[in-house]
Amino acid sequence: MGSGKSLVGKKLSSKIKLPFIDLDDERAKKYQMSISNIFETKGEIEFRNIERKVLLSTLNRKDKTIISLGGGTPCYFDNMDIIKKITKQIYYINTSLNLLNERLFNEKEFRPMISRFKDKNELKEFIAKHLFERKPFYDMSTYKIDCSDNKTIDDVCEEIIDTFN
Repeated sequence: MGSGKSLVGKKLSSKIKLPFIDLDDERAKKYQMSISNIFETKGEIEFRNIERKVLLSTLNRKDKTIISLGGGTPCYFDNMDIIKKITKQIYYINTSLNLLNERLFNEKEFRPMISRFKDKNELKEFIAKHLFERKPFYDMSTYKIDCSDNKTIDDVCEEIIDTFN
């Protein structure tokens, strides 16, 4: 959530000429509802069920594809185990808590899990808690890309491309 997965995925796609799928966009398109609407009308449990269905259909594509997952996707069901069976190229874009807090506070109205936060400190605590809970799943990634505050999207893409050799 807020690490820049979608931006990096799009840029990487253009650099290495592979198709890109953002799982959140795919889910919204398939169910003809925004992520916020799915969350609000169906609740988080159904949201995660829908997310899993879209993940499985996306992973079953025949062509090589860059896929950007939602921040919670690896943490539910056995999603990460399934992802690891299909590919060895799993990247965790590790972003500092402070940078996540800045980014997400400015985007909170578009993100159903955090739209209720009015205060940056409350949001920061929420993000820290979620990172703590999700870390074991994120640590199952093949590669950890550390994104300091001054790293550009191009820098991140080049670091990912360097792992291909």
